[in-house]
Amino acid sequence: MTRSHRLLAATSAAVLAATLLPAASGTATADKGRHHGHGGHLRVVADLESPRGVDNLGPGRTLVSEGDGSFSLVVERRHRDARVIPLGTVPGAASPAIAASRRGTVYILTGAGEPGTGAATLYTWRRGDAEPTALADIAAYQAEDLDPYDLEELPADSNPYGIAVLGDGSAVIADAAGNDVLKVTPEGDITTLARLMPRTVAVPDSLPDTDPEGNPLPPAGTQIPAEAVATSVAVGRDGSVYVGELRGFPATPGTSQVWRIAPGAEGADCDPAAPYAGDCTRVADGLTSIVDLAIDRRGVIYALSLSRLSWLAWELGLEGSEIGSLHALERTRRGTTARELFRGRLVNPAGVDAGGRSLYLTGPIFGPGTLSKATVGRHHHRGRR
Repeated sequence: MTRSHRLLAATSAAVLAATLLPAASGTATADKGRHHGHGGHLRVVADLESPRGVDNLGPGRTLVSEGDGSFSLVVERRHRDARVIPLGTVPGAASPAIAASRRGTVYILTGAGEPGTGAATLYTWRRGDAEPTALADIAAYQAEDLDPYDLEELPADSNPYGIAVLGDGSAVIADAAGNDVLKVTPEGDITTLARLMPRTVAVPDSLPDTDPEGNPLPPAGTQIPAEAVATSVAVGRDGSVYVGELRGFPATPGTSQVWRIAPGAEGADCDPAAPYAGDCTRVADGLTSIVDLAIDRRGVIYALSLSRLSWLAWELGLEGSEIGSLHALERTRRGTTARELFRGRLVNPAGVDAGGRSLYLTGPIFGPGTLSKATVGRHHHRGRR
């Protein structure tokens, strides 16, 4: 298993941070109360344990999933603490993502894990259900739908990590190990919407000579191919699907992309060598270690990064690598502009969703964390991507 897949599998399985990287699991994404800074206001809504997925259902109601596989509804209350209502637990592994359809079906993903444990499976839950129901075995599908662009001799590997819901009630899933985006109908039928191809990147100069196990790392500047590692999906108002990349080893900062898959597309290739051809076209480049995406009602895309320095820098315990980032991406006639929100204030962030004028964020990804709510203004510094 590659380093990037191992990291995401660890997040899916909710192992302690100490088993993966040097001690420095981080602090909450926000302090109690309101604060000004890069991006606007940010306040804690609820305390959670290893928070992961987040889906805002409307004013004051937000679904969240946690590291032990449980999922809950957080209900905000004026002048009182929010109420966290447990809804259920998925078996076998943690849930890295959760999303609800317009008809009230809640979709919950499990990430990589041992076969037969409930891992790498899409579950559904509706109000009144005693427990979630398995809808689609993602790992079984990927075992037959081999990744033609695999670089690690693991073409059948699967680690579902991101989820969103189309208008017809179908779920779209980003599979971090399969490097692809899948569609699952309400009946459980699976198809492949798009595959994300590798790109050649330069080894960054910030890495040490060896990894924590003593294995040598390539010299800085070495050009090597790196897998996309699809972690996140969001659905636009026109039905287009947006997908974000983590970027495989060596996790070079500034090499993660956001792609748009055209409505109705199937079997598309997201090709960094031809980024504006076909049914999968590049929306943004120059980002780092994306773990989640969201789209607000104005069409602004929010790309959440696990670490400003890269997931590999975080795994290696490099100073400052616990700080993540959130970028607002807006498409204009001249291209896509990006502005960073809450600079330096997001520690090990896990999930983001947009609701009305607000953003909802979860993190840190390991240990005690929070669901936080952000009110975002449009007057902050913009930078071009």
